[in-house]
Amino acid sequence: MKITVIGSGNMGSAFVQQLTKAGHQVIVTGRDAAKASQLAARYGARAAAAADAATGSELIVLATAYPDAVSALRAVAPGAGQVVVDITNPLTDDYMGLTLGHTTSAAEEIARAVPNVQIVKAFNTVFAQVLAAGADFGDGKKVATFIAGDDAKAKETVETMARSMGFDVIDAGALKNARYLEPLAGLNIYLGYGAGLGTSIAPTWLRKA
Repeated sequence: MKITVIGSGNMGSAFVQQLTKAGHQVIVTGRDAAKASQLAARYGARAAAAADAATGSELIVLATAYPDAVSALRAVAPGAGQVVVDITNPLTDDYMGLTLGHTTSAAEEIARAVPNVQIVKAFNTVFAQVLAAGADFGDGKKVATFIAGDDAKAKETVETMARSMGFDVIDAGALKNARYLEPLAGLNIYLGYGAGLGTSIAPTWLRKA
């Protein structure tokens, strides 16, 4: 697929690394053009100015902090119906709490602000370190990403991308269920940093056969 990654921070870098490794055509854009160019060159992707970055892409990965998400997405001027993967979490400054919840979510707020696209929540529960290292945890264990969205075809596209990078996928239902996924990410962050478990952890769901 042709995939645009918005953002050149830890998550953006990990996505570019894994997507190019999986054989996708990747375009990188970000607030810092030089950093985006360096990231693209490192992994054989292509850097582009925001206005040109999303043209013809089948997927846009919104790999920014939540406060920057809407402006960053609007800057690439996505076309009607383009699929956008929202990986953000509405975190407090100390990363130990959420600024939204119960009646809305970061994903829903982004969808309201940019209503012409198909927002799919995914990868918000995956640490950048896990994404960069890969989904295989050994002993047959693979990291899962939860996917929530209101359009079945858009979710299928995101699932295809996730599986191409080696991740398991758990369908978390409609986009409003991001209200559950974002607190789950908060718990993961607490366990990783607050409880000292480190960043080589990831949540999943088990089902007895």
